[in-house]
Amino acid sequence: MPQKDPCQKQACAIQKCLQANKYMESMCEEVIRNMRRCCEVHRGNSTCCSGFKDSKPTENKTET
Repeated sequence: MPQKDPCQKQACAIQKCLQANKYMESMCEEVIRNMRRCCEVHRGNSTCCSGFKDSKPTENKTET
């Protein structure tokens, strides 16, 4: 029996949110962040992450 994709829940949440908000990404920033976090953890184990691209660069933390 194949294992469930560890980030499938987050990928489905993105689709649901986008559909509910007429595909306005700005309305789904939190679920997109959750997907990014999941992909960071499960990079090699999630087929959902293979097609997930960051549209925005990651935040750079700079110290002054």
